[in-house]
Amino acid sequence: MTDARFTGTDRYIATPDLTLAVNAAITLGRPLLIKGEPGTGKTQLALEIAGALGLPIHEWHVKSTSKAQQGLYEYDAVSRLRDSQLGDERVRDIGNYILRGKLWEAFDSEVQPILLIDEIDKADIEFPNDLLRELDRMEFYVYETRELVRARHRPIIIITSNNEKELPDAFLRRCFFHYIRFPDAATMEKIVEVHYPGLRRELLAEALASFFRVRETPGLRKKPSTSELLDWIKLLLAEEIPPEALRSDDPRKSIPPLYGALLKNEQDVHLFEQLVFLARRAGR
Repeated sequence: MTDARFTGTDRYIATPDLTLAVNAAITLGRPLLIKGEPGTGKTQLALEIAGALGLPIHEWHVKSTSKAQQGLYEYDAVSRLRDSQLGDERVRDIGNYILRGKLWEAFDSEVQPILLIDEIDKADIEFPNDLLRELDRMEFYVYETRELVRARHRPIIIITSNNEKELPDAFLRRCFFHYIRFPDAATMEKIVEVHYPGLRRELLAEALASFFRVRETPGLRKKPSTSELLDWIKLLLAEEIPPEALRSDDPRKSIPPLYGALLKNEQDVHLFEQLVFLARRAGR
């Protein structure tokens, strides 16, 4: 178990409550379950923890078709059957057809690793429950080879969720939970300055004001995230958009330039344009 403490990095602005949650999970030896809006840096957090603590990371990006067993191992019976038909000597050792999963890789690490289980809520509802025993005992059994795999070191486990579905209570009880709140204006300013050091203060102020106006538009299906703000600022710089182009005496009467970086579906674009049109009409 590492004695180091996570305090954030030069590239990742971690709030005090987030660093407290990370270090509490490490101390308890429990998985850290991170929830929050898409684009708030949940996945990046695991990468930054690994970099800050100098630990290897194993990334398991969960899909809707993912099964818990795939994180342990898979037995490639099809390849073995094909090789047996071809007379391949490899078929004598069934271990040649055991494919290690990300949990096995993490369990076999020579030093304490980081294990990222990313977007666990994408999978079937039984997926988290199917991992309970392995995450509790830090071991699993390979029936094909009659081998018990035990973790050399307890991994620091980071689990992310976009809150698309509720996770089972039995799983939640075993985790240390933290919700990454959407950054306020002051924190967002620090995040932008990390990615764009030396950005003109006037442009930064106007860009943030426009961004939060868009986010606060009532009825949006998808509010723009931190990552979308960073993309938008990159475009503003590339196109040399001046700060005054983002400014308006009445923020309801103008659409920010290059707003396609912030609004990602036609319903939200149409809604925003309607609100601007109605505001202009009322202001005549």
